[in-house]
Amino acid sequence: MCDIIWLMARNIKKHIRPLRLDGLPMKMRQYLKEVRRTRGLTQEQLGEKLGIPQMHVSGIESGKIVPRYDTLLDVVRALDHDLLLVPRELVPAVEALVRDHRRPGEQREDGERSLYAAEDEEPEGPERRDEV
Repeated sequence: MCDIIWLMARNIKKHIRPLRLDGLPMKMRQYLKEVRRTRGLTQEQLGEKLGIPQMHVSGIESGKIVPRYDTLLDVVRALDHDLLLVPRELVPAVEALVRDHRRPGEQREDGERSLYAAEDEEPEGPERRDEV
């Protein structure tokens, strides 16, 4: 029995990747900082809103601190955003939707924009026909 345990211990992989990241991705940190500034919040004000010190907010934005998931979720929600899990194959489509949403474009009277309308599409109205 001891031989089996010894063999198992010898065959266990020692190069298992750690579960913690080295830091949040730079794009995410920059975006969080940009949104915080756009909302007119200082690091101290955001920290007070979340119940964490300003130094912790600074560490998250600089990449020196990797927040726990619940802390990251609190930060994101305090900035009026949300975290989503998106299948990798759909990431380009979701990024395109977000990019199009940020771009100023035609909006309806109620402030909504069509997600699927092409930019060169003519507005709805009397039907137009090409004359030959």
